[in-house]
Amino acid sequence: MQGHKQFPDRVVLRFRLSERVPKQNIYRRLAELLDWDFLYQQTQALYSHTGQPSLDPVVFFKLMLVSRLENLVSDRRLEHCSLRLDILYFLGYEVDEDLPWHSTSSRTRQLYPTAVSEDLFDHVFAQCVAAGLVAGDTQAIDSAPVKANASLESVCEKQAVGAQVPYLAAAGPPSQTTAAPLITAPAHHLRREAARQAKRRTEPGSVGAHHEKARLLSNKTHYSPTDPEARISIKPGKARALNYLCSLAVDTAQGVISHVQADFADSRDSLHLPGLLTGLQRRLRSQELRLHDLLADAGYANGSNYALLEAEQVTAWIPVFGQYKADMEGFTYDAAQDVYHCRADKTLPFRKYDTTADGT
Repeated sequence: MQGHKQFPDRVVLRFRLSERVPKQNIYRRLAELLDWDFLYQQTQALYSHTGQPSLDPVVFFKLMLVSRLENLVSDRRLEHCSLRLDILYFLGYEVDEDLPWHSTSSRTRQLYPTAVSEDLFDHVFAQCVAAGLVAGDTQAIDSAPVKANASLESVCEKQAVGAQVPYLAAAGPPSQTTAAPLITAPAHHLRREAARQAKRRTEPGSVGAHHEKARLLSNKTHYSPTDPEARISIKPGKARALNYLCSLAVDTAQGVISHVQADFADSRDSLHLPGLLTGLQRRLRSQELRLHDLLADAGYANGSNYALLEAEQVTAWIPVFGQYKADMEGFTYDAAQDVYHCRADKTLPFRKYDTTADGT
């Protein structure tokens, strides 16, 4: 190691981790900008005063942030942190200190309630507002599938309600193995889905055609015993998988994430806009910010969402999904009276909206 002085009977090392991390390094800047001490009060009731010391809550959340920034998809890969001087500096560890075991991080994640993570999000968002990184008036929302920690190959068929079904065992009888959760569905739903899939097998060019053993998986008939809340979903150009749906709201000023939520992956984006708007408005109003414009793609378009945004006095920049046309040839709109005139110069006043069951 450089910077040592050699003496006849000993070697003295001079090494400071803070001197080895450049001032422009992102982890050094995060360590200097973010204040995490409030987490000690937030998590105080979750720790005991006896026994061996547990994982420091600040260290845990710093590890979670590092795993996202470094794209470490499992806790086992957190050992990568011990190889980086800048990450050690960010975590507050010295080069000769051992980082927490991956199993400790996993147990700690299960210990903390969701409210602690939400408070941390609010705290960091407030610091971004104070730094002038958030305008608040214009927000963009979108969603993306997030892979669940479950295999599509391990899904089980749902059982009809009332049927006598043996336990789902992994390696032995119920006395030796904890049974996996059993998911049921109405019998008529299962019969209808079975008939639909049987028909698909015989259609030329369809998935599973002429292959009797091909598995036609559906959320109506199958579920994951390891993660029952995961849903089978597919996106154009990507393989079918067990996913969750992650929805994000982003402030357009500097790209700061202003809200995030997880939902079932087999649901439409439009169904989640009310929940997104509620959480987003709460966070913005707590910082005395006013939302004026909301940007989204056509997946969020339906009549109830337009009405909701109008009631909240928010301009919806969302393209209309479907065949609706705002203008028709031969019809002119009179904005002053809010009426249309037809080719025969007859007045066509507004009467009502015709809506479908899903709000379109």
